[in-house]
Amino acid sequence: MNFSFVRTGRLAALASMSLLLVACATAPREHQVDYTAFRENRPRSILVMPPINLSPDEKASTSFLATSTFPLAEAGYYVIPVTLSEETFKQNGVTVAEEAQNIPPGRLREIFGADSALYITVDRFGTSYRLLDSVVEASATAKLIDTRDGRELWHGSVRHVLSSNSNNSGGLIGALVSAVVNQIANTLSDKSHQVAGAANYYLLSAGHWDSILYGPYNPKVGTD
Repeated sequence: MNFSFVRTGRLAALASMSLLLVACATAPREHQVDYTAFRENRPRSILVMPPINLSPDEKASTSFLATSTFPLAEAGYYVIPVTLSEETFKQNGVTVAEEAQNIPPGRLREIFGADSALYITVDRFGTSYRLLDSVVEASATAKLIDTRDGRELWHGSVRHVLSSNSNNSGGLIGALVSAVVNQIANTLSDKSHQVAGAANYYLLSAGHWDSILYGPYNPKVGTD
């Protein structure tokens, strides 16, 4: 009697755990982004603001700005040419990214005619040396603001890392030498720009979880 009771209790516990696991597996994922304003406003054009650079590498802002146009255009938006926007800011005495990003959205709409503005902040960028490895890293956050009413339409973040660690057989000294060599090679070949491009592509592409929505010039608009 006692054995049967214990066995039945175990079976009941297992059944409960199974139901719990199924419930966890089938529970819908919650979006971290509220798309209400995005779907209501549906911007057609995007102005990419000069990115704020918090990393020690001065090339970070240029790399993220230069690689932002393609994924946004592919997503279905008209993107104000970055060369045009950069020159316009300079002609008006705005040469610092922080100053540009402090311009009221409505004023940006008057100047550029864009429905929305994209604000990027670069947190990490470049090649760094670690004990047994050389790592190329790029990470950033971004938000899309409607220039008509100042509402936030979307926000996102990304971190992309390229490790140059190789399976060498030279022991600790060999690993250290390999890491130093890789760091120099990564710097000379400007791997940072490539990693920034990959990070930017994921950050600003449409069609994945919590990404920006498809724009009016993409056949998939409205499907997300």
